Amino acid sequence: MNLFVEAFSSIREFFESGGDVLWGILVVTILMWTLIIERAWFFVLDLPQRILALEEDWRKRNDRTSWNARRIRDGMISAVSLEANRNMLMIKALMAVLPLLGLLGTVTGMIRVFDVMAVMGTGNARAMAGGVSQATIPTMAGLVAALSGLYFVTILNRKAINTVERVEDLLSH
Repeated sequence: MNLFVEAFSSIREFFESGGDVLWGILVVTILMWTLIIERAWFFVLDLPQRILALEEDWRKRNDRTSWNARRIRDGMISAVSLEANRNMLMIKALMAVLPLLGLLGTVTGMIRVFDVMAVMGTGNARAMAGGVSQATIPTMAGLVAALSGLYFVTILNRKAINTVERVEDLLSH
């Protein structure tokens, strides 16, 4: 129990020293990771069943070479492509927003430093330290959060491309 209290206290101190922007970074990071986990869940559990059903529907067709059959095949491939790429742009956008939120934290922290300098002068380094930490911690947090998702987004994007190509091959003419 004491370990839990110490961990919570450390996290609280981290957020207090980072300023309000850190809470925004946390919310965006949680949203980004929720979407990444949803996509991974989809690729592992849902998509293989859908592909099997599509392949079965295609194999049951008598006509696979006419113009209408090719349009139906294109529609099936397009549906898989849409499902495989769903939320990928949102994840990439959130990854792009995280460093910008970190920079917003830098600006707000520097404004705090300048406010302290205006009131107390440049001789009080301890008073300026709060603003400096408020300027650097959100920058670091935004970059780390964005980089944490980069590897997984690359994997998910490659998986989506490979899935669409596999479906194209499965639904042969």
